[in-house]
Amino acid sequence: MTSTAAPRILLAGGGSAGHVSPLLATAAQLSRRTPEVEILVLGTAEGLEADLVPAAGYELATIEKVPFPRRPNGAAVRFPVRFAATVRQVRRLLRDRAIDVVAGFGGYVCPPAYLAAGSLRRPLVVHEANRRAGLANRLGARRAAAVLTAFPGSTLPGAHRIGMPMREGIAHLDRAARRDDALRGFGLDPARPVLLATGGSLGAQRLNTAVAEAAADFTAAGAQILHITGRGKAEGITEVPGYRVLEYVSAMEDAYAAADLALTRSGAGTVCELTAVGLPAVLVPLPIGNGEQALNGQDVVEAGGALMVPDAELDAEHLRSAVLPLLRDGDRRDEMARAARAFGITDAAEVMADVIIAAVRGEEPPLPPADQETGR
Repeated sequence: MTSTAAPRILLAGGGSAGHVSPLLATAAQLSRRTPEVEILVLGTAEGLEADLVPAAGYELATIEKVPFPRRPNGAAVRFPVRFAATVRQVRRLLRDRAIDVVAGFGGYVCPPAYLAAGSLRRPLVVHEANRRAGLANRLGARRAAAVLTAFPGSTLPGAHRIGMPMREGIAHLDRAARRDDALRGFGLDPARPVLLATGGSLGAQRLNTAVAEAAADFTAAGAQILHITGRGKAEGITEVPGYRVLEYVSAMEDAYAAADLALTRSGAGTVCELTAVGLPAVLVPLPIGNGEQALNGQDVVEAGGALMVPDAELDAEHLRSAVLPLLRDGDRRDEMARAARAFGITDAAEVMADVIIAAVRGEEPPLPPADQETGR
């Protein structure tokens, strides 16, 4: 049945930036495209969403973090009762707030949200950020009205690749137009190439150590480094002309605009942002977990937009012998930038918002072909 009332939408996700950032980007597009929409975000009191969601101007409802048990212990014994309680809590929330549709981005809050939506026959939209889907979204995809992914090749049933919802300032960044202002803001020379080195907001110790040790060789060769160390990780690193060291940058679009090459981890959000803005990269996947970071970077490497270096092989000597020559090779960087941009998708937040509104109205969602392999 088509609804004419103001859409009431529950966005579920949290814990990490990989879940919260696409959620907030989608919320912003929902508000822009359907101003009368009512958005409620479901998260926990411990995750990043506890700060970021209210700061973005959205209402946050919290439930207990109840992770699925991975070993037989006391937590496993208590899990069924605790998990059932969160499902009941979300079900009451959906009823009390007359929620029309639930959209999930992964994380601990999604399984109870998905089950509650199913029990009340509310439409469900699922977005999976990683190449390898998490348990929560594998559960939700079974009954979702639409399953959306950031990368091709998903094993989720009926998946459609739309890309990663991201802030408009990044998704629609014109790097060339912003470059000079960004360089001036960071105190860098527009005539010299810039390596952006970052391990994300938490930093990456191996990257930080290697970059700090190789910095003098980069500056002596006429290159520059914009090094974002992560909060609390800049201690002991000496900044010199051509080597700019910051713990955190709030507007990453400025860092992307200033850079000619990036050295980063290959989290899903980072890979999608780099390709959306057309910035060539050297990816260093986090060596722990289920190998998802290596999978996230695999397609853009195969497309020619990035190189990948195993974490164990990343050191100052590798930066000197492999990364510095690439930074100084403008023609090769230009080729990589074109390949990265061809793989990237810039309108994921807009598409995600349109799919959610279509689910509210009972309309056919505006989707690309299932498991679309090419970017837009």
